[in-house]
Amino acid sequence: MPVEIFHNPRCSKSRQTLALLQEKGIEPVIIEYLSSPPTKERLVATLKLLDMKPRDLMRKGEAEYKDNNLGDPSLSDDALLQAMVDFPKLIERPIVFANGKARIGRPPESVLEIL
Repeated sequence: MPVEIFHNPRCSKSRQTLALLQEKGIEPVIIEYLSSPPTKERLVATLKLLDMKPRDLMRKGEAEYKDNNLGDPSLSDDALLQAMVDFPKLIERPIVFANGKARIGRPPESVLEIL
């Protein structure tokens, strides 16, 4: 199974994580998730691999989070997942997938645990 990365080339942590993988001789499949957002099903699978709830994977400082009242605790997981599909900018980044596992590259070195 190839190594994959949900990547945003404008994000320094995402660039650092990609560079770290490449330094280790790994050329991952790069998924620019802002232009090719993951499906709701892929997000559910990602959350299982990360052992996280939808809100845990969201970037709460983004305008889309505030503008859409996504901090409302009464929102369902399904509603939060749909928000990430609709506004992929909300998804924490980068996420690396390898060996049936996933890690968020914050800090970038954390992804080395799954290689």
